Amino acid sequence: MNAAPRIQTTAGRLAALGFADGARAERLLDELGPEAVGDLALLDDLVGAADPDLALTTLSRLVERDPSVLGTFRADPDLRRRLLGVFGLSAALGEHVVRHPECLPSIQWTRWPALGDLREEMLLAVGADPDTAEPVAEPAADGVTAGPGTPSTWGTSGTSGTPGPAMEALRVAYRNRLLHLATRDVTGECTLAEVAAALADLASVALEAALAVARAEVADAGDVRLAVIGMGKCGARELNYISDVDVVFVAEPKEGVDETKALQTATRLAQGMMRACSASTPEGALWEVDANLRPEGKMGPLVRSMESHLAYYRRWAKTWEFQALLKARPVAGDLELGQQYVAAVNELVWQAAARPKFVEDVQSMRRRVEAHVPAGEADRQIKLGPGGLRDIEFAVQLLQLVHGRSDPLLRRRATLSALAALSRGGYVGRDDAKALAEAYTFLRQVEHMLQLHRLRRTHVVPADTADLRRLGRGLGMTTDPVGEFTTTWKRHALEVRRLHEKLFYRPLLQAVARLPETEARLSTAAATARLEALGYADPEGALRHIAALTSGVSRRAAIQRTLLPVMLGWFADAPDPDAGLLGFRQVSDKLGTTPWYLRLLRDETAVAERLAHLLGTSKYVTGLLLHAPEAVAMLGSPAELAVRPAATLAAEAAAAVGRHAEDAETAVAAVRALRRRELLRTACADLSGLIDIEEVGQALSSLNDVTIQAALDTAINKVTLERRAPFPTRMAVIAMGRLGGLESSYASDADVMFVHAPLPGAAERDATGAAHAVAEETRRLLALPAPDPPLQIDAGLRPEGRQGPLVRTIASYRAYYDRWASHWEAQALLRARFCAGDAELGREFVALVEPLRYPAGGISADAVREIRKLKARMEAERLPRGADPALHTKLGRGGLSDVEWVAQLIQLRHAGAVPALRTTRTLDALRAAAGEGLLDPADEEVLAQAWLFASRIRDALMLVRGRAADSIPTPVKERVLLARALGYPLEGTEDFVEDYRRATRRARAVVERVFYED
Repeated sequence: MNAAPRIQTTAGRLAALGFADGARAERLLDELGPEAVGDLALLDDLVGAADPDLALTTLSRLVERDPSVLGTFRADPDLRRRLLGVFGLSAALGEHVVRHPECLPSIQWTRWPALGDLREEMLLAVGADPDTAEPVAEPAADGVTAGPGTPSTWGTSGTSGTPGPAMEALRVAYRNRLLHLATRDVTGECTLAEVAAALADLASVALEAALAVARAEVADAGDVRLAVIGMGKCGARELNYISDVDVVFVAEPKEGVDETKALQTATRLAQGMMRACSASTPEGALWEVDANLRPEGKMGPLVRSMESHLAYYRRWAKTWEFQALLKARPVAGDLELGQQYVAAVNELVWQAAARPKFVEDVQSMRRRVEAHVPAGEADRQIKLGPGGLRDIEFAVQLLQLVHGRSDPLLRRRATLSALAALSRGGYVGRDDAKALAEAYTFLRQVEHMLQLHRLRRTHVVPADTADLRRLGRGLGMTTDPVGEFTTTWKRHALEVRRLHEKLFYRPLLQAVARLPETEARLSTAAATARLEALGYADPEGALRHIAALTSGVSRRAAIQRTLLPVMLGWFADAPDPDAGLLGFRQVSDKLGTTPWYLRLLRDETAVAERLAHLLGTSKYVTGLLLHAPEAVAMLGSPAELAVRPAATLAAEAAAAVGRHAEDAETAVAAVRALRRRELLRTACADLSGLIDIEEVGQALSSLNDVTIQAALDTAINKVTLERRAPFPTRMAVIAMGRLGGLESSYASDADVMFVHAPLPGAAERDATGAAHAVAEETRRLLALPAPDPPLQIDAGLRPEGRQGPLVRTIASYRAYYDRWASHWEAQALLRARFCAGDAELGREFVALVEPLRYPAGGISADAVREIRKLKARMEAERLPRGADPALHTKLGRGGLSDVEWVAQLIQLRHAGAVPALRTTRTLDALRAAAGEGLLDPADEEVLAQAWLFASRIRDALMLVRGRAADSIPTPVKERVLLARALGYPLEGTEDFVEDYRRATRRARAVVERVFYED
């Protein structure tokens, strides 16, 4: 049996349409009469209001007061729509209309009047002459002027100070216009910026009218010129519906009038004006006039002369006072005097950023403001809380004040126009500016709706669901007003907070603020003088680079003009400012059109500063960057510069080889590009002090292992394809020398040996031929001319040296070492380590050489003598002609070779019995020797310090010069650059050399005693 059809009541239908109380809505509609009940257009407009119940309630009261309203609505649908829209948002303006139904014609105005018309209207409302702003008639309470009045009763009644008709007339006229503006606002006929500007204009003409009221009450009002300076949102023409109107008063006596008397008169005028706005009347008050932004705040005089203002600001003003003056604008009174005042203080405002700790003071002020938000309101405060309007305003103002002293285009009062100027000038990214503008607009709209409801000053989002529903619907969210509003609000708040912290605490701000005024923008003369003073060797060349980077009107040039004044100082802090600037120009030329590059440097100041340091320190880094400029992005954080695990690099290299399996050169080129990137990462981390020299050696060695493995795989694949037969042997690469010791430097070749083992059934001759072809191809691929640094494969440590076969079978190695191995070969094998190829074969080889390099009973006395003789001959014969033995890091006295031979001799003599010595690494061997009592710990420390110092110098030589070298250079300039790269101050070059000499002298003494037993 079918269920009976459900019958929906009128109340139910009204509830479904959006009324919270359908039954009450039904009753109120019935009370409006049958014409209203059947008026679907009226119902549509009610339902379209933010709060249909509130709109209907207010309409019911208005019709009760004036029944003709419904007929007016039918005759003018636009009036109905606009008025009901306001009724649904503002109970206070609804109350005003109910009290003053005669104001309805004002709502029919569609055009917002010009400022002059508004001023005339308000002055006429209070009975003042628009031409003189002097009182001429006593206004009636409804704003219609009546006959002449007397000063004692024009603004206040008698001597009691109670409001007179002028004040009531002012309030009625003001709210009529407020209602007019609100109708245009809720129907979307004007933008937020237009609404805020209209509110500020309305406030300024109300102040002018209030000043006219005060003039009627103050004797000798004509003896003084009084200017009212709007501050805050009033000054910026971005006022709220209800807000304190911040002002400052400045006065000057008329000619022949005593200044003290004039200031007393001006003070009474100011007090009267403030009272005319804030005093409570039957029509309420307008708003509070707040003069606390004046010099000395509440403790200072209400009115000062121009000279007194300027004297205070020049000597005593705090940072926040200049921030406040950013918004200063004449709004009432003597506008000529006001303009003079603003022009004078602006000169101080735009120099304020040069004050000591200016940026830090503004940041501290923001934190104090946030700290004073009541705990229970912090997460609902759209003005002062995290992610609120103040976050946007403080960030914009700070950027303006820092950059605006040299860029007049930033000198805007209003937040949105200033933000747009910052974006156009390249100080804020386009996306960031767009996000901030959208959030600011949303938050201000919410703020306006909150204040319109009761015409009360509030910035707290209510928790009540009905209030949230009204806000959501007022913003056009109809499906789920509460949910949509809350989600949108929180999203904007999170984004605002993120961008606030990004922009407001940007280190570039402190750097720019500290620049002298003459340096904030780069005129030719100022730049030349500064470049010479900073130590640029070629100021004219530097100027050419600067001109190339900053000329033009493009966004790129604008950002460069912001960056360069600061970066020039950072380049000057680097060892070679000229090279740094040249490198920056070269990198910028390659990346300048890339959207993220300059944005990264501007927004992430640490990147710009690190880049300046690297380019001004290292030709090696500059060269790598020029071939892969996109790698600048890795300078963003220490985490980006962290050495990547070998397994990760190996997987990436294998993938690169796999993508180009049929083109060996392309495959290895991709691997070499990976190596270049990782060399850059390691060099940047090294020069930034993020890793020490041991970690550098480990990183470079692991990277070389990965590169050799990828090249070997590629070569095997190529040879296999060429042979058109399966590869007949297993191959392994054995690292030797510094690579085997995981101590590679930036300039190191890869010392290796190739070993292979024919597969079962394969002919040894065929297998050896294939292995030799792979070894040669591996060497060729890694040494091909290319933009990427080559990796030279050096197999000179193999049996019989360069005269012996490049590749041997493991059986051949065994036979050779059993019969022919010399002491130096055993010593060289101390560094032997598997690095690429067949891991099992690599382990077999390492096991094969273990008895040779770690002899069970140690080496003989004859072998020790032979090793000592070989070392002495090397010192005498291999040191380059003309090299200073005290400054050669590898073969010089106390250098790398000395320390390494000490460690290796100890290993050869004792590692057979002491497993802790079985390591390929020099410092680990020395530490183990000290731990086992085979080396005095003090001697181990001396040797280690010398080895580390020499290794750092050797790497620094490559980084600074971009080419390999082993000796500390003789030319003073090169020596200075090297010392600076190692962290010595400009005047510390000789200290650097002396420190090295001292460390190596001490090490040599240990070598003489321990190695030579002298």
